[in-house]
Amino acid sequence: MAGKLVQAVRRHGQRGMTTAEYAVGSVAVATGVGTIITLIQQPWFQEIIKKLMELIIQIITEILGG
Repeated sequence: MAGKLVQAVRRHGQRGMTTAEYAVGSVAVATGVGTIITLIQQPWFQEIIKKLMELIIQIITEILGG
């Protein structure tokens, strides 16, 4: 009987922890997305992406014999 009570209390205690973990995870994801959006809007980051794409296209063109 006591074992069942302890298990019930443990299960109940985990519900709050799970909710807290979801909250922390949601804040972490929102922070990460905000950081990525801020980076994408920076001119220096856009220039890096542009140069990277040009390099990839150049390499593919050379491999295909263009």
